[in-house]
Amino acid sequence: MTKGQYSPTSPRGFVSKSSPYGTVEDPFRPAELTFGARGHFFARTIDVDGPITVSVLTAAAKHKGASVVEVLQNCVIFNNGVLNVLSTKEGRAEYAIQLKQGEPMLFGLNNEKGLMQEGFGLKVVNLGENGITEKDVLVHNAHSNDNTLHLKLALMHGPDFPVALGVIRDVEAPSYDESVEAQIAEVQANNPIRTLKELLMGGEIWELK
Repeated sequence: MTKGQYSPTSPRGFVSKSSPYGTVEDPFRPAELTFGARGHFFARTIDVDGPITVSVLTAAAKHKGASVVEVLQNCVIFNNGVLNVLSTKEGRAEYAIQLKQGEPMLFGLNNEKGLMQEGFGLKVVNLGENGITEKDVLVHNAHSNDNTLHLKLALMHGPDFPVALGVIRDVEAPSYDESVEAQIAEVQANNPIRTLKELLMGGEIWELK
């Protein structure tokens, strides 16, 4: 936003020119819209991390079909510093997790923390405590057709969980344009009429003399 008003992603209670007493709405979350619309690609990056951004945008470009990338970006005018906790390499190591296909979900300055399944949710664990090893940590699979875990990863927030960065979901599926082209080809193949003349001269014809 360019005039100082709150945006759809502003947190509840955010004070701005258009909400001087704080917003009364919960923030819009792009991940929820993407997953609710049965999206097959969702990723997240932060503007100050070039390598993650390059890898995410490259994967999005290669994906067949619609790709949604959420970019966490600081606004130096109206909301400066909102991403300070993630603006440094050390901060991202501690408070974010970079998801990589086929690799354990580890984070922390020394990869000493990880994510495990707990019931229907997730929990953060410390490696070495209670006999927990890297083998107990969840392994990221962005290509899984089951989007349950993908959505949980995308919605992680707050002091108890890291922010998920990287490609969260990347599933192959028929794209709209390819499906339409295949449908047209199938209809054409099964239709005996091949030309406009055949269409106009087909059926019943009357000759006037």
